[in-house]
Amino acid sequence: MTDKPRTQGATVWLTGLPSAGKTTIARFLSDRLRAEGHRVEVLDGDEIRRFLSAGLGFSRADRHINVQRVGLVSEVLARNGVLSVVPVIAPYADSREAVRLRHEKSGTPYVEVHVATPVEVCRERDVKGLYARQAAGALTGLTGVDDPYEAPVDPELVLTTQDRIPPDSADAVYAVLAGRGLV
Repeated sequence: MTDKPRTQGATVWLTGLPSAGKTTIARFLSDRLRAEGHRVEVLDGDEIRRFLSAGLGFSRADRHINVQRVGLVSEVLARNGVLSVVPVIAPYADSREAVRLRHEKSGTPYVEVHVATPVEVCRERDVKGLYARQAAGALTGLTGVDDPYEAPVDPELVLTTQDRIPPDSADAVYAVLAGRGLV
């Protein structure tokens, strides 16, 4: 039997290149948190794009709007006692900083995790075929290849997923949450 979960929410923001392992880590982490009885919501970047940010492209301005939308939803959920796990590319530092500041203004815990998988490893994984499409000339603006990715300067955690299996990465994120008294 699990203890009664805390009502303290938080945002766990997983940022990194396409195919870095963000969503896989989010799934393992959310499964563990749910098993402990926590209220958890995963705000997957692909789902957000398809529904909340439908119609937005991949210009810098559109990417910023997308990140702000997911940041708002995450902050509202977290402020209301949900552990919000957000696996999104979020390539620009200023966009992520605006999300962090939104959380700070409301007193809502925010944990930034840089899933720092090298582009070569991401290219090998190529979960969605994006790197292959870019190499074939069928896709431009791929983050980390022909569009910038600004790595976080001071995240709470840096994960190099090529060095560990996904459950271990999720455990490392969990340890940060535990260390902050959020789980």
